Amino acid sequence: MNREDFNILDSNIIYFDNGATTLKPKSVRDAIVKYYDDYTANIHRGDYSLSMKVNDIYDGVREKVREYINANHASEIIFTKGTTDSLNMIAFGYFKNKLKRNDEVLITMSEHASNILPWFILERDIGIKVKYIELDSNNEIDMSKLESQINDNTKVISIAHITNVIGDVRDIKEIAKIAHRNNILLVVDAAQSVAHTKIDVKDMDIDFLAFSGHKMYGPTGIGILYGKFDLLKDMTPLNYGGGMNAIFDKDGYIELKDLPDRLEAGTPNIEGVIGLGASIDYINSIGIDKINNYEHELRKYLINKLKELDFIELYNANNN
Repeated sequence: MNREDFNILDSNIIYFDNGATTLKPKSVRDAIVKYYDDYTANIHRGDYSLSMKVNDIYDGVREKVREYINANHASEIIFTKGTTDSLNMIAFGYFKNKLKRNDEVLITMSEHASNILPWFILERDIGIKVKYIELDSNNEIDMSKLESQINDNTKVISIAHITNVIGDVRDIKEIAKIAHRNNILLVVDAAQSVAHTKIDVKDMDIDFLAFSGHKMYGPTGIGILYGKFDLLKDMTPLNYGGGMNAIFDKDGYIELKDLPDRLEAGTPNIEGVIGLGASIDYINSIGIDKINNYEHELRKYLINKLKELDFIELYNANNN
């Protein structure tokens, strides 16, 4: 990572708030400005040259995201407003229609509100039960006890890959094995991990994944919902409007387009998508493994220095 890529760092500030939002490199800003200055147009609405150019760039970002998380198909990538929007779509567009009274959803006490509140609403509205996976003395998931907390009513495990609370890294691949062995679907909040470590949704066997652009050097207001194709195909849209309809008539007959269009009604955040594409290019230009290794070096240095201060209490100092 190069300080010169970020204009804001010219003022010699020290920025420790990446968990809330990351700084934006010049390449992301330039990509957004170029859209506004050189080829502003809507997508999938016209066949003139500017519109076709935007179509190609916009659709190309979907493919970049697919490659970045190693999904099977670009149609499994849904553009949203952010992680919160994606998790709400998962809860209310899919599980609200699948879960019934007394079905159980397992989360943890260290989840973000975006991965707690939607389940609470389903608990109130349809009578599901929200239960908590047991944590060990380090406030990490106790993998040895996870399967014992599953019963015939458990239908969903919904957890962060890396938490914003204590920064513990969950073994998603192993949790997926346990979940699928018990016919449970796995929802993963990747907001805090997508810019820091490689995510392979096929290798990890993730059913639904959610993350935000602004926590991976991209703009705010853009996010991703990934879902296995057959799951997304069975998702009910939460918004209806232009771009999603194949046919409708005055008598109320509606046919929706195929994925991903059927879940992306209305004019999208075009500049946000373009900025997200530039942020993925930026990460790829450095290398996610190189970023991960460098962050571990920084963390080790920080922990060692903090241990020298007798007025600092460290939590999970050995966390990876």
